[in-house]
Amino acid sequence: MIWDRFRIEGRVAVVTGAGRGIGAASAVALAQAGADVAISSRTEDQLRKVAAEIEAAGRRALVVPADLSDPAAAAELAGRAAEGLGRLDIVVNNMGGTIPNAFLDTTPEYLENAFQFNVSTAHALTRAAVPHLLAAGGGSVVNISSVMGRVAGRGYLAYGTAKAALAHYTRLASFDLAPRVRVNAIAVGSVATSALDIVMTNDELRTQMESKTPLGRIGDPEDVAAAVLYLASPASAYVTGSVLRVDGGTDAPNLDLGLEDL
Repeated sequence: MIWDRFRIEGRVAVVTGAGRGIGAASAVALAQAGADVAISSRTEDQLRKVAAEIEAAGRRALVVPADLSDPAAAAELAGRAAEGLGRLDIVVNNMGGTIPNAFLDTTPEYLENAFQFNVSTAHALTRAAVPHLLAAGGGSVVNISSVMGRVAGRGYLAYGTAKAALAHYTRLASFDLAPRVRVNAIAVGSVATSALDIVMTNDELRTQMESKTPLGRIGDPEDVAAAVLYLASPASAYVTGSVLRVDGGTDAPNLDLGLEDL
């Protein structure tokens, strides 16, 4: 049956930024499909709640509180996952994000920090994970990029540049690691996570975003989690180097930050 292509029993995944939002939903989805999951973020209380959902699905959870903005800490996570859960098959580089900023306020340091937070940490974890993935017979890496990595809008220079880099990193890494490790990404649109709290609690802003999204709504973390499961599972066994759009059809920024001309 086709559903069997989505099952990942006996496999182990590691998910970063897993305390809430897309990371939490992805970790739970992978567990519901049969994987044991190592989860990491800065906030242990949030991780414990996600771990309870993983265990409710009948799978093991490994909680690893860490500040993954440090590439060394991100790299260490691969070994922690493999040692704690016995192997490693799936890496989900979900951690990332950068606060919008005006052009003249975007210093070189701000841009470099955005790159490190969104790209360098993902590379650190992926690089450290590769020997474990190969030892397990191969594996899948899923990077969470953004629609802002391919469209243009004011205020998103640092974030969009970093996410565009992550998307192309995905394409390049897929060649380096083929054929035994697949590398794909998801270009995420506006999703109802804590980053959009100010929008979800403001009817005017929410209506603006919904009206500028072809599907007419803001995404749910489970919309992205379903795509993560597809790319992590044998269902996508013939897919690598791809950037899958999960953005409601968005082709332009759907929130005006109100930044004036210089």
